[in-house]
Amino acid sequence: MITNFRKSKKRVWPAIFFSIFLVFLAIGVIGFLVITNWKISQKRAKLQRKIEVLKREIQILEEKTASLRAGISQTEREDYLVKRAQEQGYFEKGAIPVIVLPTEEKTVKKEEEKNSWNPQTWWEWLKGKMRQ
Repeated sequence: MITNFRKSKKRVWPAIFFSIFLVFLAIGVIGFLVITNWKISQKRAKLQRKIEVLKREIQILEEKTASLRAGISQTEREDYLVKRAQEQGYFEKGAIPVIVLPTEEKTVKKEEEKNSWNPQTWWEWLKGKMRQ
């Protein structure tokens, strides 16, 4: 009977050791999950703050866009152009402003002059040189 008692004692220690190991392992896993969850919640809070800042920035930019569009529509009116020209000193009050816009022909000629590889331009130049 004494011998049976000693054998059973030897078998208890590995079971206790294994139980303690499982408890520490469970505590470690739970701790890891808690820390990971905490880090994720911090990151989420940081991203939420960034989203709020970006939403405010979008709102400010949309307001600025609306005011710029209103300004563009205002500049298309002739009386606004006259008022701005008077403010900048281009003519005095009471004078009649005259606005000269370039014709389309001039812009076409300028585009042709820029294109130096136009064969018709070279031909005209060559004819002009032969006449002289």
